[in-house]
Amino acid sequence: MITCMFKILSITNRRLCKEDFKIRIRKVALSGVDAVILREKDLSESEYLMYATEVLKICEECGITCILHTFYNVAKELGCRNIHMPLSLLERMDACDKDFFDMIGTSVHSVEEVKLADKLGARYVLAGHVFATDCKKGLEPRGLEFLSDVCDEADMPVFALGGIGPENAKLIRGTGAYGLAVMSGLMDCDNPTDYVNSLKAEE
Repeated sequence: MITCMFKILSITNRRLCKEDFKIRIRKVALSGVDAVILREKDLSESEYLMYATEVLKICEECGITCILHTFYNVAKELGCRNIHMPLSLLERMDACDKDFFDMIGTSVHSVEEVKLADKLGARYVLAGHVFATDCKKGLEPRGLEFLSDVCDEADMPVFALGGIGPENAKLIRGTGAYGLAVMSGLMDCDNPTDYVNSLKAEE
């Protein structure tokens, strides 16, 4: 489980890695992050199963939380009780499937979605995108005021997402967010440990 502040989540994207994906995941898992979310939404369920098996093993060896994404049947098959579900899929998820999981997370883009996430049983939310990011090119960032509003409304941990790096991570702390989530920065940086340390720096 994720406990205490200020936490950093790594969201994977194997297409951004400059080295073998498993090598990068191990480096990230040892970098000081608090959890790894295995996203990789372009994979089929059977392909995701293969990646999830490896990443769960790496995270277990490194002593950090692994959260699988979207493919909850894969998570159940592998005995992983942490899942991140897109909100639209979480709405359609059966209660018996939800009951398997100790921790369910989802992504939100408005205060209204936070209320829905809470109703659907989410234990944490990713709120974004906060700053401009190439992942959402052309879409206006929602900004720090949006993040503060989400944090005020939420009765669960809120992780900021989108365009966050060492240059602006400290701005997140003033919003009441529980932590932040990073994708591209940790996938393509030279040294994940140095990168995480720079995200945690308060000065």
